Amino acid sequence: MKMSPLPLLLAACFTSTSLVPAHAAKPVAAAPKAQLKVDYQKFTLPNGLEVIFHIDRSDPVVAVNLTAHVGSAREKAGRTGFAHLFEHLLFLESENLGKGGLDKMTARIGGSGANGSTSQDRTNYLQTVPKDALEKMIWAEADKLGWFINTVTDPVLAKEKQVVKNEKRQGVDNAPYGHTRYVINKALYPADHPYNWQVIGSLDDLQNATLDDVKEFFRLWYVPNNVTLVLAGDFDPVQARKWVEKYFSEIKRGAPIAPIAKRPGILKETVKLAHEDNFAKLPELTMAWPTVEDLHPDSYALEVLGEYLSQTKRAPFYQVLVEDSKVAPGVQMGNQSSEIAGQFMLRVRAFENKRLDEVALEVDKAFAKFEKEGISERDLNRIKAGLETRFYNSVSSVLGKSALLAEYNYLTGNPGYVAEGIKKTLAVSTADVRRVYDTYIKGKPYVATSFVPKGKLALALSGSGKADVVEEKVVQGAEAAVDPSKNAEYARTPSSFDRSKEPAYGPAPAVKVPQVWDTRLANGMRVVGIENREVPLVQFDIAIDGGLLLDQADKVGVANLMARMLTQGTANKTPQELEEAIQQLGATINVSARTEEVRVSVNTLARNFQPTLDLVQEILLAPRWDDKEFALIKQSVLSQIRQQDAEPNALASRNFAKLIYGKDDPRSRNILGTADSVNAITIEDLKAYYQANLSPSVARMHVVGALPKATVTRSLAALGREWKAKPVALPAVASAAASAPAKVYFVDVPDAKQSVLQVGYRALAVTDPDYYPATVSNYILGGGGFASRLTQQLREGKGYTYGINSSFGGSKSAGPFVIASGVRSNVTLESAQLVKQILQDYPASYSAADLETTRNFLVKSNARAFETASAKLAMLDNMSKYGWRADYLKERERIVQSMTLPQVQALSQKYLDPSKMVWLVVGDAKTQLPRMKELGFDEPVLIAK
Repeated sequence: MKMSPLPLLLAACFTSTSLVPAHAAKPVAAAPKAQLKVDYQKFTLPNGLEVIFHIDRSDPVVAVNLTAHVGSAREKAGRTGFAHLFEHLLFLESENLGKGGLDKMTARIGGSGANGSTSQDRTNYLQTVPKDALEKMIWAEADKLGWFINTVTDPVLAKEKQVVKNEKRQGVDNAPYGHTRYVINKALYPADHPYNWQVIGSLDDLQNATLDDVKEFFRLWYVPNNVTLVLAGDFDPVQARKWVEKYFSEIKRGAPIAPIAKRPGILKETVKLAHEDNFAKLPELTMAWPTVEDLHPDSYALEVLGEYLSQTKRAPFYQVLVEDSKVAPGVQMGNQSSEIAGQFMLRVRAFENKRLDEVALEVDKAFAKFEKEGISERDLNRIKAGLETRFYNSVSSVLGKSALLAEYNYLTGNPGYVAEGIKKTLAVSTADVRRVYDTYIKGKPYVATSFVPKGKLALALSGSGKADVVEEKVVQGAEAAVDPSKNAEYARTPSSFDRSKEPAYGPAPAVKVPQVWDTRLANGMRVVGIENREVPLVQFDIAIDGGLLLDQADKVGVANLMARMLTQGTANKTPQELEEAIQQLGATINVSARTEEVRVSVNTLARNFQPTLDLVQEILLAPRWDDKEFALIKQSVLSQIRQQDAEPNALASRNFAKLIYGKDDPRSRNILGTADSVNAITIEDLKAYYQANLSPSVARMHVVGALPKATVTRSLAALGREWKAKPVALPAVASAAASAPAKVYFVDVPDAKQSVLQVGYRALAVTDPDYYPATVSNYILGGGGFASRLTQQLREGKGYTYGINSSFGGSKSAGPFVIASGVRSNVTLESAQLVKQILQDYPASYSAADLETTRNFLVKSNARAFETASAKLAMLDNMSKYGWRADYLKERERIVQSMTLPQVQALSQKYLDPSKMVWLVVGDAKTQLPRMKELGFDEPVLIAK
């Protein structure tokens, strides 16, 4: 992926962690009255390009989604990773946009950021832009498809290989259990099967890729007759069709592409493999059975089977492995289907030093329990109950709708197939669930992997062979320097008109600030809301100030445990009964502790708002304090803490907070606590925290959804009466105190393939007059994605990293300025030196053009500011927390428009001074620590994890 290793499947009705279509959603017990569908228009150009339009007038934005029906399954053995490599290359340059043209244009037009993702079966390129930039985006997408390949040169390819290899190091090689899927797929599929290798490919294959290989791949698969273009949003379909025809029609059709044959994995016998994982602190068992591909009639029942077996307190695996034997804090199961094959996956991350043979015995017991009891109609209906909510969540943004339409189009040729998938899920019976279990799981061979901590191979399943995992050695200077900055020389691709001129903007969109209603309950709690009828949902949250700040220094972790316990039953409902009551409404209710608050977050159908609110009131006012649940949650938290001890990013976050806040500030502490503090916490500590600190006097509520103020306030009357206010003493607002001295601090993770860098200091409160101007000043440094200097120089220029960013954070108290990245281990020093140089040069080199780019982005992007319910909730949260007016974004526009070049330069000198910052490195000390003295901050300080 371009920006993030996370898959961009925005259809929330997809329940699998793989890239699968929306049939995986769980439907309601009775089919909803309104048909769950997404309206669309579709046409096909003579060259084979399939074009889909969806009109949504709710916000002045359009999602543009170009999906090529090519993923890693179309690669050749020995040339793996090409599909994903292309996802990167297509953002870099095309003949008419020029070098970095798409990213530069995105910043100018206020787009969401050019992004993409690759699966086994497809690659997509997508972003949301203000509606006045639609013609520009259609022009740019056509340029990528028809006027791109000549711009790829050997230096460009060499640099992007380094970026992709950094992505693999970050997401696989330097991550706990990162190689699991690689080991499973190698065993589950034969060597010539398209799913035998991973989407990211191998480092060797990437390195061996030649320019001719790349061009051959593009000409085979990036042709109009293998591509779907989706436009979803507020636009004129007649005009948009003319633009699509103008810019895409002369791109030549490619050779016919035969459908790829369905080919399930085949196992003749069970395969057991083990690996000692450098980043694992807990043993993990993963099991995989070959099943069926997407849209197969059995795929729907397999999805239901996975959820029933593991995902609730009634689930056989939860009852046997979590509650009875207590071998693990949880179990993950599900069917993961792709275009030509699928696999049913089970994953258990056991408690520390637990033998996986013992875990496997409990797995057998859980399956036996299911075989004896089966699944009831009641449980099946409960599982189906969330379909409507999940569907509406999936289509609450134009980007989500574009992904849904494109996905079904390339799989079936019918963008509206979602309605058919929902019908098939609704039709699943208890007999179907049992039948697919008997057909694909019971007594069938499987692949089992044991990933265990270094030196603890004895914890692996008996009879396991050694997994063949290729691990990169850190060698200083192993990669040659690359210089992709030179302009490529090539023959330009002909066109019937001049494509070099970027199209003009359309009429500027009118950005309307949502109308906000405001009230207070009888207990004094402020409630702010926005009526929004785009989908029949209500999302709301209640923020209760305190959180970690109110933990006692010797009992850190109480707030987190207390928050988790609130959803584990009530005085009137067992944990299982509460869980079922929530699920029958198709709702979700989560309670979490954060640094400065405890937050209740809720998502429900508008027609179920009152019964959902009744459950929230019961959770808040009548907690159960179940001793059994407390013991389970406590053990789960201890496992989380243990795993963090080996996870480089978690180590970086924990230690950076300690350095910039100092040990006496609660913000320096891990919200989970430490093993010692958690072990010392009793259930009485949780009750005391609850009694002292959860009060409407320090709470505020935010509501967004398809209900008017009168209905919401009427429903809240009981909560206003019953939840009594009391005084709560909150810590005083904290200004920025001195961080640790500006030095290099190093946390050792032996044999790390990347170094995690966090550079910064405690800077500003959100309420400081300089906070937003400083954020504006940071846009070109590292806040602007691919428009930023940090990204352009460390990723695009040097290939040192997969991603780097900088940001200001905070609240009413001063928060951090931080630069964060994961860099190739053997350029740790060089990366830090380049960051330092960029910071030193930034004030003097910041230009009028930089300021204009910043202005364009920050003003034009406001067209997207209120599109989703989450964005509206964030707006309400800012209003209630900081006392801002509803039109605070308009005030920010005025600040941006009035800022001058000298002002930005002065702010940069004041707040972006590298000599005030701590330089934290989490990496391999034996190879990288000695070199860090050259950064110029005296001797590096080695600190304990």
